[in-house]
Amino acid sequence: MLRIFQIYLIKNFSLKFLNLTLIFLSLILILGLLEEISFVKNLDTNIFTPYLLTVLNAPITIFEIFPFIILLTTQFVFYDFFQKGELNLLKTNGLNNLKIIKSLLFITFVIGVFNAIIFYNLSSKMKFYYLNIKNDLSKDNKYLAMVNDSGLWIKDEINDTILITKSKKIQKNIIENVYINQFDKNFNLIKTIQSPKVDISKFEWNIYDSIVTEKNIQKELKFMKIETNFNEEKIYSFFSNITTLSIFDLFNLKKEFDKLGYSSLEIELHITKLFITPILYCLLTTISSIIMFNFSRDKSLIFTIILGILISVTIYYLQFVFTSLGNNGNIPIYLSIFFPLIILFLISIIGLININEK
Repeated sequence: MLRIFQIYLIKNFSLKFLNLTLIFLSLILILGLLEEISFVKNLDTNIFTPYLLTVLNAPITIFEIFPFIILLTTQFVFYDFFQKGELNLLKTNGLNNLKIIKSLLFITFVIGVFNAIIFYNLSSKMKFYYLNIKNDLSKDNKYLAMVNDSGLWIKDEINDTILITKSKKIQKNIIENVYINQFDKNFNLIKTIQSPKVDISKFEWNIYDSIVTEKNIQKELKFMKIETNFNEEKIYSFFSNITTLSIFDLFNLKKEFDKLGYSSLEIELHITKLFITPILYCLLTTISSIIMFNFSRDKSLIFTIILGILISVTIYYLQFVFTSLGNNGNIPIYLSIFFPLIILFLISIIGLININEK
């Protein structure tokens, strides 16, 4: 009998989670479609493009609000229990408050593992295709920056010429051991520039101690400038959207960044946050359960929703503040992630004391 009621709890939670996910997904699709229609309205494309873009971008967006959905799901489960009087029935059949929470934590953890390993990887691939399509439509595909085993590569088109730049290392606004090949529009080589150090802080790069080879003639220049479409901020922006990378791609990119000397702090933060997703879901379920047991037994549905929103916003800003501090290097990277979790864990432990008396 006990197992039957635990299965009932898990099924009830799963159905409400699915329903809330579909509701939020519908809102995301509607708002996303309006945004994509606005994006393509002046472009020469077919009528299905904004729909395709909306569908490709929606999964990663819903992934980011899953913690909020988990919290609301828990509240709705208990709201139904209170309204239908099912909580007393569950307790009569041997399920105390702790066992009820334990059953909900089981399904929450399973959802967290599924979201972090499977759903996220699928969503990141869809996001990758989404950005590729938008780049093609916005005609930004003539600019490219990427990292591989050999270093940083940049493709640029400016003033009827094509620049292919390769660098072994990047540190803030300086790229080191730089080779720049300049071609005409037909990819005929015009000249080659080799330099130990290039300042990329502005769109006009400062090149130091360079060796310029043009028409088989070499000359050395202490200082020269070259106009580009890239500066430090734009180059870094190419690597900032890490939501387009699967977990395996994230690990590979981290290795490449470490070789290049480019900071991989943001990648480490993102990977760690993915791995703690099940734990975060469980903590949110626990806190939501405790609050419902203590405060919301006789409250309205509107009160329950507002309470869930307030809790979610508070937790979001707590994580946002510490993540920003970690990204900026003001506090250790792992402290920026785990300190909010520790706070939530302590709140959970305190709330679970004497929970069976509620």
